[in-house]
Amino acid sequence: MSIVIDHLTFAYTEGGKKLEPTLKDLTFTIEEGSFLGIIGHTGSGKSTFVKHLNGLIPCEKGTVTVDGHDLSDKAERRIVRSLVGMVFQYPEYQLFAESVFEDVAFGPRNMKLDADEVKKRVEHAMELVGLEPERFSARSPFELSGGERRRAAIAGVLAMQPKYLVLDEPMAGLDPLGRKEILTLLEKLRTESGCTVIMISHSMDDIANHATKVLVLEQGSVFAYDTPRAVFLRAEELQRIGLSVPSVTKICIALQKKGVQIPASICTEQALIDWFKEGNFHA
Repeated sequence: MSIVIDHLTFAYTEGGKKLEPTLKDLTFTIEEGSFLGIIGHTGSGKSTFVKHLNGLIPCEKGTVTVDGHDLSDKAERRIVRSLVGMVFQYPEYQLFAESVFEDVAFGPRNMKLDADEVKKRVEHAMELVGLEPERFSARSPFELSGGERRRAAIAGVLAMQPKYLVLDEPMAGLDPLGRKEILTLLEKLRTESGCTVIMISHSMDDIANHATKVLVLEQGSVFAYDTPRAVFLRAEELQRIGLSVPSVTKICIALQKKGVQIPASICTEQALIDWFKEGNFHA
């Protein structure tokens, strides 16, 4: 199963008039179990695009289907919203309940699940994000650290057991430890539960190290849709449209300018270390 985007085009309306399209004829498939990283400069259409994935923005032209469910259909949209979980920037701002348990339980209760199932899902979601239920269930979410609040908010989405998890800059505002915790969690979810991860990020290093596919949006159009190695191989083109490249790619480019025959496709620390270990570098 997969998410299929077919000729998706969308324009906002202002004062009763259509503006220039924010999304222009997007066509590609997000494979089940993948980790899709979405990059693009501000205003390229990233957030508008992901809001189409569970019908927060209805399809205007073109289609989005999730596991065969067409989001153009209102009844199908309700089904899709149980499959696609959304985590927006600073999700901890949406915390509101008196306890972490009550906050995480909000979604499952709205799904009309019985009390035992709600409790089971809440505790499982809290364990997934590293918040021990015994320690954190009764605590106020406003007493938690920034990273803990972020994880509690994500647990609220995970408790609904989405098949696809969409995150818009989930590490925004976190310190390095908090960023690492969220990325480790996302990898754990994908490898252990098969959850498909779709993440908007401005960190090219995070995308290079974790994504299996990269979508580059440029003025609402698909600039590239490929593996991280293939996308970051186009370093000069990315820089021309105002995007950076991973730190390792910058190192490889600098080494090439010094005459070192190093592959331009290396974009992660591990790949660079492996290249050196193989005895490819000669001073």
